[in-house]
Amino acid sequence: MSGQPHTDPVVPRARVANLANVLTGVRFALVPVFLVLLFVGDGHETFWRIAAFIVFAVAVITDRLDGALARSYGMVTEFGTLADPIADKALIGAALIGLSVLGDLPWWVTVVILVREIGITVLRFVVLRHGVIPASRGGKLKTLVQAVAIGLFVLPLENWPGAWLAVAWVIMGAAIVLTVITGVDYVVSAVRDSRGRPTGQ
Repeated sequence: MSGQPHTDPVVPRARVANLANVLTGVRFALVPVFLVLLFVGDGHETFWRIAAFIVFAVAVITDRLDGALARSYGMVTEFGTLADPIADKALIGAALIGLSVLGDLPWWVTVVILVREIGITVLRFVVLRHGVIPASRGGKLKTLVQAVAIGLFVLPLENWPGAWLAVAWVIMGAAIVLTVITGVDYVVSAVRDSRGRPTGQ
């Protein structure tokens, strides 16, 4: 694969300290900021919920940007490939737990999504010595739909027409389905790869 740098998901010579990885670091840093804003007052003050939504949206945008920069400008590193999905899960997990603590989202939704996310993260580390599992298209779509759904629940929907809450639940339902399906797909792919790998590798 060393003769085909464009098809290799990891570019060995890319510097770890690049803009794509900096954006990933910014996303990590925004997680506590988001949580502070989410819980200001009783956690249901319109101004602070909108502020929390803005921070959440900025964090999600950094996810779109760092991936695009890494692929377009040869900034892909093994560190970034691992750190990027962990940053996503930290943001998504913080938002889900926060919303459930505030009573805005049922705990079963948070548990289903987090079990999948943590499980896949552990799987990534287990198979790390054989290579990094890159995010699939389905996984990227799942992350996007999760972000949109969670973003809607972060907004002060109790002050909006009931139709908005219905829309939020439809999108959250789609996110849950994608979460489960892509989780199963990752596990199946990992098992298939391990069985196809020659003994001793």
